[in-house]
Amino acid sequence: MSPDATPAQDRSFLFVLGSSRADGNSELLAREAASHLPAGVRQRWIDLNKLDLPDFQDGRHEADHRPGEVEAELLRATVEATDVVIVSPLYWYSLSAQTKRYLDYWSGWLNVPDSDFKDRMAGGTLWGVTAMADDDHAVADGLVTGLSLSAAYLRMRFGGVLTGTGSRPGRVRADTRALTAARTFFTREAPFARFPYEEPAGAGV
Repeated sequence: MSPDATPAQDRSFLFVLGSSRADGNSELLAREAASHLPAGVRQRWIDLNKLDLPDFQDGRHEADHRPGEVEAELLRATVEATDVVIVSPLYWYSLSAQTKRYLDYWSGWLNVPDSDFKDRMAGGTLWGVTAMADDDHAVADGLVTGLSLSAAYLRMRFGGVLTGTGSRPGRVRADTRALTAARTFFTREAPFARFPYEEPAGAGV
C-alpha cells in the first residue's frame, strides 16, 4: 500500500532536524506544517545536533559493518517511518553538513547485514523543508534536486520541498506565503521520484 493510500493512524513521520541552530527558521516552518497533519499521524523528531554520531566512514568494500547504538537507533527510526522529512537550512545552496552526513549514512546502511534498507525505504515518501536568506527560492534548486534524486535511487516518492525566507532567528514567521503553503504541504500528491533519463509511466502509449 502506498503512503498516499495509508490510513492516517498507520502513517509515521520522521522529522530529521539538521540546522546548526536550535529553533531555527527551517524547524519553525517544519513544525508549522506538522501542526496541520491529521491527529492520528505519528510524529517523531530527531535533532542531529543532539546525537553522538561520528562522521561517516565508507566501509562498503570492507568487512561487514555493524552500527553502534546511536547509529542503529537512527537507522531504525528511518526505516520504520512511512514519511521522512529532511529539515535543513540552505547552506551554500545545498544541505547543511549535519544533514548531508545523515544522508551519507544511508550509503552505509545499504550494506548493513539484514537491514534490507533499500527495500524498506522503497515506496515511502521523502519530503524537505528549508529556509534561506534569499527571497528568490529558485536558489534552492540544487537542494531540491539532491533530495529528489536520492528518493529516485531508493524508489521512494518525493513530496517536494517547502521553502521559506528567513535568516535572522524567527524571520520565517513573516513569510506569509510559506506559512500558507505549510498548512497543506503534507496533503500534496507525492509521485514516485524519477531520474531525468527515466520516462514517466505511460509515456509513449
